[in-house]
Amino acid sequence: MLENNNFLDAKTDVSFNSLRADCENCFSLCCVALPFAASADFAVNKDAGKPCSNLQSNFRCSIHKNLRQRGFKGCTVFECFGAGQKVSQVTFEGVDWRGDSKHAKKMYDVFPIMHQLHEMLWYLNEALALKATRTIHKGIFDAIAETERLSQLSPELLMDLNIPSHRAYVNELLLKTSELVWTESRYKYKSSKKNKRINHRGANLMGAKLRKADLKGANLRGAYLIAADLRGADLRMADFIGADLRDADLRGADLTESVFLTQVQVNAAKGDVNTKLPRLLSRPAHWSA
Repeated sequence: MLENNNFLDAKTDVSFNSLRADCENCFSLCCVALPFAASADFAVNKDAGKPCSNLQSNFRCSIHKNLRQRGFKGCTVFECFGAGQKVSQVTFEGVDWRGDSKHAKKMYDVFPIMHQLHEMLWYLNEALALKATRTIHKGIFDAIAETERLSQLSPELLMDLNIPSHRAYVNELLLKTSELVWTESRYKYKSSKKNKRINHRGANLMGAKLRKADLKGANLRGAYLIAADLRGADLRMADFIGADLRDADLRGADLTESVFLTQVQVNAAKGDVNTKLPRLLSRPAHWSA
């Protein structure tokens, strides 16, 4: 499904590299700016703006290798899409949050905004890399340029952004992308007898028994797939944007060519060596052999 175009491939690959977390160039913003509550994902409560008790003075986690065993599974799932290093090294020009409380608060407020912008950039770059979207490449290019421009704004201007409005603009292109991919899937998998797209958008599929289900090209946007049994399911070219895959069983499932599936979703699910992932995503270390 990737566009056979060396320029596009090179451009999007470089873009994706900048949209992955680079913790060495971040001041551990996810460990400070974000709140969490004691739950199955976190062993303790933590308020926004308060450093995690496991954070060391060198901005490293003291239990990084044992987060899951120590009750911090949520930390192993999170992905900032490169927002951490952007805020640390670009927005605040390499000045960290320790010295000035006023400066720190701005950094904490900006980080979630940058996280949303970078998440949108990830989706847009993914859409640009698809052969199915060639008819809307101009619109995607423009949206990437505008989103990148917004991400370069000063802290004050970033905090004044109307993120819902920009997200709505971006989402129009992502919806078009999803429909174009579905159309392509109908031609690509001629053996499929489906004349109508499977639509589970926003559906409650928690614990659903979907083992070996044919969900090629399905609309799974915002679907609640928590603890769903998707073992051996065919999920090629399915749209996963916003789907909740916490503890979903993806062992043996085929997710190649699926769209808008993120590392966060994959990290939250269960899988094994037989789970097939899109080329941009990595197999989590905690998945079974």
